Amino acid sequence: MTKETRLSDRSQTSTLDETVQIVDWDGPDDPQNPKNWPTKRKWAATLIVACFTLVSPIASAIISPATSNIMREFGSTNSTIAGMLTSIFVLGFAIGPLFLGPLSEVYGRSRVIQWANIWFLVWNFACGFTHTPTQLIIFRFFAGIGGSAPITIGGAVVGDTFHPEQRGRAIAIYALGPMIGPALGPCVGAWIASRASWRWVFWSTSIFDVLVQIAGVMLLQETFAPVLLERKARRLTREQAADPEKGEKKVVVQYRTIYEDQDRSWQTIFKKALTRPLVLFAKEPIIQLLGAYMSLIYGIFYLFITTMPRIFENVYHESTGIMGLNYIALGSGMLFASFLNSRTMDKIYKYCKERNGGVGEPEFRVREYQSYGIPTIVPASIVLPVGMLMSGWGAQNHTHWIVVDIGIFFVGMGMILSFQCIQTYIVDCFPLYAASGIAAVGFTRSLCGFSFPLFAEAMYNSLGYGKGNTVLSAIAIALGCPA
Repeated sequence: MTKETRLSDRSQTSTLDETVQIVDWDGPDDPQNPKNWPTKRKWAATLIVACFTLVSPIASAIISPATSNIMREFGSTNSTIAGMLTSIFVLGFAIGPLFLGPLSEVYGRSRVIQWANIWFLVWNFACGFTHTPTQLIIFRFFAGIGGSAPITIGGAVVGDTFHPEQRGRAIAIYALGPMIGPALGPCVGAWIASRASWRWVFWSTSIFDVLVQIAGVMLLQETFAPVLLERKARRLTREQAADPEKGEKKVVVQYRTIYEDQDRSWQTIFKKALTRPLVLFAKEPIIQLLGAYMSLIYGIFYLFITTMPRIFENVYHESTGIMGLNYIALGSGMLFASFLNSRTMDKIYKYCKERNGGVGEPEFRVREYQSYGIPTIVPASIVLPVGMLMSGWGAQNHTHWIVVDIGIFFVGMGMILSFQCIQTYIVDCFPLYAASGIAAVGFTRSLCGFSFPLFAEAMYNSLGYGKGNTVLSAIAIALGCPA
């Protein structure tokens, strides 16, 4: 017999039969629902995840200015291996999300982020003790797998806690880590490489990560609704079993959450979660299109990170430490774009929602909707190729270094504008499976981030900086504007 009942913790349930009851939130204003948390609590979760997300991108690129020192100590001159020392970390970003994102939808966001971060910490610290390029490449690959967790899951944490009309600013703050990290890392790494052993590049990031891990243990709370309701159901079961009025029959009701299937085995849940990113990518054309565009941008991003030392040391004859300061231009472009997104994305979304009869659409993030508003991804698809042309031809013609840095600023700006819009769109489209959606586009994106630095030197040796960047900017226009 089906009926509504009130439980001891004021949870609202409906009895399906005599033994099964469905556990849900206690109404739309239940304070236990992460979307109803106080604003300070929401931002605390977002900022902690943003710190986790900052660490691994710093580690991914901090090695770039020290590559020549490492290759000299190891006695190697292979340019492909030199590029792989940096980019192999990003290959871990491609593999990790395929199972870490789904795992967060089975065991919760907080638990997966913290255990994956410990895995990253162990391998990143070990990188400082390597004695061959092979050891360093293998250790950095394993570190990249663990470091991919916050990048994959962090956007889902924002989706768990913020309503769509509040989500743009939170995504803008959170997404600073994946973008600022690869720009900040080489800037710091250049001075470490010039003043101390390159091994301190890894040890310094490990020390910083320990501090972030301690903060995460103390402050990062679970946000995934199915896991929170599952804990609630287990608590109700324990309370029922401890009720002395039940006598010998302590468990008379089986509690299930609204998210549970009939088959509650972890094997079934885990199988679905593991295959979900691949299914989303195979069946959702919009993920395929935006994923391809993100992949190109990410590949260009890491191509710039690995070739900037060559440009400023060989063309402008700057020392390693001074060369690292040019990464400030890349980071400044990202900071400016993030500020712009934080000020505009939510306003555009709210404006479009009001003009659409109060109905929000994920498309308000990435494209003009019936002339209601123009998301920032539109100018981003123009700013990015302009910056590439400026930096490439500036270096080719040996113009003043400020011209190249201005171009790099525009590249950073175009990247962050596009990334944040696309990532917020995916979270809006798949709020419950946001981690899987991000993992779906993250796989191809990270493959490009891994592969582009490997052919960068050969491309620039053959075409030069001007023509090489012209080719890449033409591809960005051809793919980005239609997308």
